Amino acid sequence: MENEHHLTLTDPATGKTLQLPVLTGTDGPPVVPIGNLYRAMGCFTYDPGFLATASCRSAVTYIDGEQGILLYRGYPIEQLAEHSTFLEVAYLLMNGELPTPTQFDEFTNLISHHTIINESLKRFYDGFYHDAHPMAIMVGVVGSLSAFYHDSTDIHNPSHRVIAAHRMIAKMPTIAAACYKHSVGEPSVYPRNSLSYAGNLLHMMFSVPSEEYEVDPVAERALDLIFMLHADHEQNASTSTVRLAGSSGANPFACIASGIAALWGPAHGGANEAALNMLAEIGDVKNVPRYIARAKDRNDPFRLMGFGHRVYKNYDPRARVIRAACHEVLAKLGDTSDPLFELAMALEEAALEDDYFIERKLYPNVDFYSGLIYKALGIPTNMFTVMFAIARTVGWVAQWMEMIAEPEQRIGRPRQLYVGPARRDYPAGR
Repeated sequence: MENEHHLTLTDPATGKTLQLPVLTGTDGPPVVPIGNLYRAMGCFTYDPGFLATASCRSAVTYIDGEQGILLYRGYPIEQLAEHSTFLEVAYLLMNGELPTPTQFDEFTNLISHHTIINESLKRFYDGFYHDAHPMAIMVGVVGSLSAFYHDSTDIHNPSHRVIAAHRMIAKMPTIAAACYKHSVGEPSVYPRNSLSYAGNLLHMMFSVPSEEYEVDPVAERALDLIFMLHADHEQNASTSTVRLAGSSGANPFACIASGIAALWGPAHGGANEAALNMLAEIGDVKNVPRYIARAKDRNDPFRLMGFGHRVYKNYDPRARVIRAACHEVLAKLGDTSDPLFELAMALEEAALEDDYFIERKLYPNVDFYSGLIYKALGIPTNMFTVMFAIARTVGWVAQWMEMIAEPEQRIGRPRQLYVGPARRDYPAGR
């Protein structure tokens, strides 16, 4: 980061003046460090939701919401989606560079041989009701991993950090598949090291001991693509939660569990599930014009879920990539008699041709298409956020490892604007 110039802050009431350096990074808007603000001026900044606050320095992911750009370690998401795989992207995010063929083979072999979870851990699943939400199970199981893997919880040991990261990435599909199997009353399936990352997950979710299961290559590629697109997304709510938990020195498994909890929120990881629920509410293709009109009515609380994005003020670059995959999956694996798919395509077409949505750039986002793909693959809606967590674990561990190694890292401690009662005395004689 370069310090190009300073901003001067003056308080007319006190006459105090503070010069604040303006720092520029590789890309994006400059930032102003305000660490000395309280000491010099006697005040804090107030930024609900941290909408204008850079909470850290990071070299992992960059987003330009105005231009619709998403870069992983400098590589455009469109190029990675076309040429790469999820595990290669995982290596890139963790290590900063694309692997050589030898490095990739070693990394893939390492992940494949960490997929098994401790047998005792399986008993945890029996303690949950069969209808427990899979995210509830996942939070508990992931949080418990530190009780099984004591040899990788020293956050100050670089090798421990790497081992913990590999274990998390490898074991998340196994944990997720066991959550699904528990919910449908089927026996859990052991991972197979000969399968790809996405193929292994499909095998563990949908195979049964009584018959052979063959992974569909279209489903495998679509799932791998979704995982790539969801691997990291800068300092979102769940990633910030992982970083904040990690700043206290918490073990990596506890940090990832905190990220899963934050991801569970419907405003974050639950958006693709909300998109499908919206389609169910619309119900029929003939209702699309009425719901489009409702979405344009400011006095109507109805909103099109899966359209637009808080960060992207242009088209979500991930949606451009996944749209083609979505149509391919629906053509090959989707139930053509399912009215939901016909409804989704009609809604997509209507929104893309309506001037109201075009002017406001309210295009279908990645959640709209990923939900449709998950449904076509036979994944139930209560597992959608679990699938998101599998992919985002890569970003979480990459960001966590970066944060721990940061020389300026210290425990997160936001301040507040107190608006409660002033000091008062307890009533005498009460």
